[in-house]
Amino acid sequence: MLVRLREMALFFHKTIPFRVVPALIATAVLVGMLLIPTPAGLTPEAWRLVAIFATTIVAIILKVMPIGVMALMAIVVVSLSQVTADSSGAAVSDALQSFASPLIWLIVIAIMISRGLKKTGLGSRIGLMFIRLLGQRTIGVGYGIAVCDLVLAPLTPSNTARGGGVVHPIMRSIADAFDSDPKKDTQGKIGSYLALVNMHANAITSGMFVTATAPNPLVLDYVSKATGGNFSLSWTTWAIAMLVPGLACLVLMPLVMMLLAPPELKRTPHAVEFAKAELKKKGPLSGAERVMIAIFGLLLVLWANVPAMILGPAFELSPTAVALLGLFLIVITGTIDWDDVLAEKSAWDTLIWFGALVMLASQLNEQGVIAWFSGLIQSGLDALGLGWFAAAALLVLLFLYSHYFFASTTAHITAMMLAFLTVGTAIVPPDYTEAFVLMMVAASAIMMGLTHYATGTSPVIFNSGYVTMGRWWTAGFVMSVINILIYSTLGIAWWKLLGYW
Repeated sequence: MLVRLREMALFFHKTIPFRVVPALIATAVLVGMLLIPTPAGLTPEAWRLVAIFATTIVAIILKVMPIGVMALMAIVVVSLSQVTADSSGAAVSDALQSFASPLIWLIVIAIMISRGLKKTGLGSRIGLMFIRLLGQRTIGVGYGIAVCDLVLAPLTPSNTARGGGVVHPIMRSIADAFDSDPKKDTQGKIGSYLALVNMHANAITSGMFVTATAPNPLVLDYVSKATGGNFSLSWTTWAIAMLVPGLACLVLMPLVMMLLAPPELKRTPHAVEFAKAELKKKGPLSGAERVMIAIFGLLLVLWANVPAMILGPAFELSPTAVALLGLFLIVITGTIDWDDVLAEKSAWDTLIWFGALVMLASQLNEQGVIAWFSGLIQSGLDALGLGWFAAAALLVLLFLYSHYFFASTTAHITAMMLAFLTVGTAIVPPDYTEAFVLMMVAASAIMMGLTHYATGTSPVIFNSGYVTMGRWWTAGFVMSVINILIYSTLGIAWWKLLGYW
């Protein structure tokens, strides 16, 4: 009997694709929370929903299984447990409600569109052009990488695809050209510096456009909910608000990295030669690249609401409608084909996990959990006796640095941002509410550079071996301080000029 049990255990261990210890921890969280009496101010159903939500977040953080599977688990549990409705049919409708959200489809479609950048080679061409232009010195190569990420950011809502899939291979090729290789213990020549620039450019640009990383539309939605619809960011207003402080962070960052990870090589004429050689191999712009440029330009014009500015509000288009148009155009022009759309696993994966997390957050709000949690935070702040300005600053910093405990930007934003925004908008005077909200929006991207697991791009770059964990964490903390200072000074001044306070 014992032998058979052991064989069964080994079979399940090899067959079932989850990590046992993290799964047990997540299960313990669920059971423990269900055994706790319902806190005052919540219904039993609301508390069970909190338990489901907390278990899902813990499972995602501990990587019990791929995030899509954990999200599917949440959908199944909400459907079967009927914590949101009195009937099975209504519960299923609640569990699937977010899949009709235009915000979710904006990200999914934009990821599909970004496949055209990779397939046509336009993304790598853009990077090589900037290296050719700026690459005489190491600092110039750093700026070339940063500008490349900035140019690609508006059209690549997967920051991992942008920073890890397009920019990182260019960065590694340049490092290899200078024999800067972790396997040879020569990463200090130039590779360590370029890897950190690669990472932090990705984090900074992710905060500059709604379509620069997957959680941004969720942030946009939370801003509207927390302010009762009184303050809503569009694609254009987001980009304008983050333009000046974001560019300042991007300009300063390569210089800071020169101090934190000083490269042994200061001059890099070979980088220019490398870029020229690679561009020569590519030859002139292909027809597919030209089409991609035209579609890329059209999308930016429409997302920026230029037609509405010229012809009036009747010509204002939903960002998701624009994204749908872009996807249709790149398919019917043959830039990508339908098989490419079907094969874009990251987009379909995002649809599942993002939809599930949005559904959970929405249901928590409807069940009164967000208001209850916000009340707890506000009571804690009141007990500290802080003025509104100090309390608002503390909220921003707590939200930012609590990301050390998260391995997913989306999970962190889903778990905490709406509650923090709700509390902040309650304690900050109305004249300064929008400035506080914009600081929280900035913090949601700044936190992406903190650790080697902070966002999807992080492990891609970290695992290439150019940067030690100690240096990575040091650079992440230093840049977070610099970035938050820039946003709280230059950013605040810029928002004053824009009329936000």
